[in-house]
Amino acid sequence: MGKHANVQQYVADVPQGLRDVLEKALAVVGEAMPEIEPALWHGQPTWSLGDKPGQKPVCFLKAYSKHVTFGFWKGQLIEGGSVRLESMSRQMAGVKLRDLDDVDADLFTGWVEQARALEK
Repeated sequence: MGKHANVQQYVADVPQGLRDVLEKALAVVGEAMPEIEPALWHGQPTWSLGDKPGQKPVCFLKAYSKHVTFGFWKGQLIEGGSVRLESMSRQMAGVKLRDLDDVDADLFTGWVEQARALEK
């Protein structure tokens, strides 16, 4: 995927099957944090608590060729996340979403709420 000017362009560039997964995950995070608009940071949609993208980042979605990663900067500190969250670098953790059934709105909302509290 190339460079994008905004989240809408990013989403439009994702192949249709994964785009549906990405859009469903975007909706879940959007409902969990309705007052925060995602912005592109490091080339991916990111939700941050600060005044600018990447300042106190909470979570992100990143599309790859066969999955979408739903990641958290402090994901290794999320309680109950060890069931599905995979450790990444430092304190980061994420889950790979391959189809619509992988997007669990209730579980993900809880993760977003915890991740948000960790960044405050």
